[in-house]
Amino acid sequence: MKKDITNRSDIERLVQSFYIKVNKDDLLGHIFNQVAKVNWERHLPIMYDFWENLLFYTGNYHGNPMDLHKHLHQLSSLKAEHFNHWNSLFNQTVDELFSGDNALIAKQRAMKISTIIQAQLLSLGSSKID
Repeated sequence: MKKDITNRSDIERLVQSFYIKVNKDDLLGHIFNQVAKVNWERHLPIMYDFWENLLFYTGNYHGNPMDLHKHLHQLSSLKAEHFNHWNSLFNQTVDELFSGDNALIAKQRAMKISTIIQAQLLSLGSSKID
């Protein structure tokens, strides 16, 4: 039986497993590696803090995901298919590794954040998410 997400170590496992998939993914890998040119050694600890704060309210995350996504959208138009695929990979990863209330909350919050970011990008006017 799979355990629930209960601590930072679990979050690190989830985030690392997820981004391994993203890196190999035909649709998303290009955005992260060629367009955004993500420095993974720097990015992953930020994502650990982000998810730890979302699940356990640690206060460790101090970034602005909306600004980052607006900038990325200007470099390469982000479309609904990107967000849908990101959510699908994230949910797959959670389901492969964990089960329980926090696992469900992680998936729900990922979907909510994705929806908010898409709506904000649509409101920019000149750039449309298909």
